[in-house]
Amino acid sequence: MNAIAASAASQIDYQNLRYDYRHHPDQDAPTPARHPVVVVGAGPVGLALAIDLAQRQIPVVLLDNDNKLSSGSRAICFAKRTLEIFDRLGCGERMAAKGVSWKLGRVFLRDAQIYEFDLLPEEGHQRPAFVNLQQYYVEGFLAERAAELPLLDIRWSNKVVGVEQHEDHALVTIETPDGPYRLKADWLAACDGSRSSVRQLIGQESTGRIFKDRFLIADVKMKVDFPAERWFWFDPDFHRHQSVLLHMQPDNVWRVDFQLGWDADPEAEKKPENIIPRVKALLAASPFKNAEFELEWASVYTFACLRMNTFRHGRVLFAGDSAHGVSPFGARGANSGVQDADNLAWKLAAVLRGEAPDALLDSYAREREYAADENIRNSTRSTDFITPKSEVSRLFRDAVLQLASRHAFARTLVNSGRLSVPATLHGSMLCTPDSDPFEGRMVPGAVAADAPVAAANGGWLMRSIGADGRFTALVFGEGAAAEASSRALAEAELPLGVLRIPLDDAHALAAQRYDARPGTTYLLRPDQHVCARWRAPTAAAVRAAHARALGKA
Repeated sequence: MNAIAASAASQIDYQNLRYDYRHHPDQDAPTPARHPVVVVGAGPVGLALAIDLAQRQIPVVLLDNDNKLSSGSRAICFAKRTLEIFDRLGCGERMAAKGVSWKLGRVFLRDAQIYEFDLLPEEGHQRPAFVNLQQYYVEGFLAERAAELPLLDIRWSNKVVGVEQHEDHALVTIETPDGPYRLKADWLAACDGSRSSVRQLIGQESTGRIFKDRFLIADVKMKVDFPAERWFWFDPDFHRHQSVLLHMQPDNVWRVDFQLGWDADPEAEKKPENIIPRVKALLAASPFKNAEFELEWASVYTFACLRMNTFRHGRVLFAGDSAHGVSPFGARGANSGVQDADNLAWKLAAVLRGEAPDALLDSYAREREYAADENIRNSTRSTDFITPKSEVSRLFRDAVLQLASRHAFARTLVNSGRLSVPATLHGSMLCTPDSDPFEGRMVPGAVAADAPVAAANGGWLMRSIGADGRFTALVFGEGAAAEASSRALAEAELPLGVLRIPLDDAHALAAQRYDARPGTTYLLRPDQHVCARWRAPTAAAVRAAHARALGKA
């Protein structure tokens, strides 16, 4: 996007933007038109999946039952990993530029800070730990990117009302302002949120735990000099016996979450006359007690940790909140959903191109179910710590908080929301176990780590991994060992991108993060996960690992 277009986009009121319904020729076809992929739901997850598929040259139809984006901030914390995915989708730079970058968090007991933490203390990453960005901006930027792709057909005001499963397709019935029509989809991806109509239409449900507590979200517009940090209060004097969370957003908007308790009346709590005194009390306890503000949006939520038993049902695949849901502590909802899309897109593309059996899609379900369980486990622990439901739990929490102000060991027990990190897919059927000794975190199943790399696209390693939709091999070093590894890759005769990384001072961080020696080679999937690594690969070993990563083993 050029500077003029970017400036024009910055003036768009994404909360009130409306997209036109358009009658499509498919609606007049005598028999249902067939498409390789139909995605349901144009939120962050559905848009990310549809863009990814279209960039991989897979035609995709994206259906949404509405004609507008989200209102209010909703999901606001987008993690480093999600930004790296958005980079590959062509809109990461816009997200990072518009969002408020942060990495520092502070935890308070009553009105005293007990400690602070840094989510990205090391240098050498292109993207910050998190950016705060209202969900309507994320959806708007993704929708604008989607509109640039000729293979992506977005159909607004198209509501899915029926799904029939067949051996080689799903038959989808869609309601529109012009009446119903039907489509055949080789694969149907349900990204239609926590109240997924697709999930209901095929007779499935999400199960888990609903927490008996309520929180008020208030978006407040004000000009104050709070730092771009995450502030979390336990039992502050301005909101006794409850918790409060504060985040900065773009456009001088501040997100405040007030714990209310289970007995709170949701409708009453959303009224401005009840919200404004709470915000004034918070400000009165800060250096900005006289700050003027206006209420922009508010909502009351009850949170739950739920998931479907399996994310694949025949020709229907579930991603994002339609498949799993977590409480908001830790920013795991939207981030894990976008990572679902990242995992699914390359696998769907490989199956549709005949490069992999449809068993590869079973690996999507297994891997992302594993990740969902990890997110639910962390989210549940955070919620139990923040909102203890027994006197014993509360006494434990308060004792931990008191100790944390004086003792570092206790800070590891404080849980104000373990913030989102990508899951390492231990035990994935697509991973080749190590045959050589390695140190560090880049085990098979881990997301690749970024680092400055002079030879890479834009000077960053992540920009050159999977950018062309292929598997990528990293070969470290120069000399005989590195040349032997390169020859093995060539002899494997696979469609790989190969990136050579010297072992010199300019690439010291990459060498450290990948425990590299001359000849060390990593094989990375199109979604930037490590699937195999060797000190000295053979052509046969590379071919076997590549086949295994495509679900052929």
